[in-house]
Amino acid sequence: MEQIITIGIYIHAFFGGLGLITGIGSMAVKKGGKLHKRMGKIFSLSMITSCLIILPIAWMPGHESLFLFLISLFTIYLVLIGQRALTFKNRKKLKAHSIDLGISTAMMVFSFFMLGYGIYGLFASVPDNVLYMVFGGLGLFLTIKNFLFYKNFKQKKVAWLLTHLTHMIAGMIASITAFIVAGLKLWTITAWVLPSVIGTIYIIYWRRKTEGKIGARKTS
Repeated sequence: MEQIITIGIYIHAFFGGLGLITGIGSMAVKKGGKLHKRMGKIFSLSMITSCLIILPIAWMPGHESLFLFLISLFTIYLVLIGQRALTFKNRKKLKAHSIDLGISTAMMVFSFFMLGYGIYGLFASVPDNVLYMVFGGLGLFLTIKNFLFYKNFKQKKVAWLLTHLTHMIAGMIASITAFIVAGLKLWTITAWVLPSVIGTIYIIYWRRKTEGKIGARKTS
């Protein structure tokens, strides 16, 4: 069994590395171009595959990690919503589909659990309780934004693009974080949180840049 787990970990690392490379590539090339779309699809499939492989391993004896399990679910959520946001570009789509609501609802439940478990760790011995609170709070914030987006996406034409950018960049941050923590063996709060802080600044930059371009087009 241990040999199978080891093989699974190597496959997980391979797809994680592929996701990291294509994620960086998709951010570097022209947004909306064929290469960007192709790399984005490879990134999404790679990250989801990598995370799906690690989910059962995180429950195996000697490899148990509740946090790794939940973070993998969080990463899958980010990529799925990032891709699903593209479907809202279609003018024929009048409301969020059941799959959109289901993904966000499931993540909201997991986020409440992470946040609650992290707060519980303030009064009991829970390893990495700060990380549970940080990522639980982040997940809750993003899912609330999802539901606001589902309600108002017709009122703001670029809402789908901003949602896509936010979640795909966040998914990219997750792959970079995984490389730092697992690849470089830096299991510290700083290693987990710093990429998210830098990534958040980058997301804010791209959102403002995108909104600025749209605003300039309207006034021209």
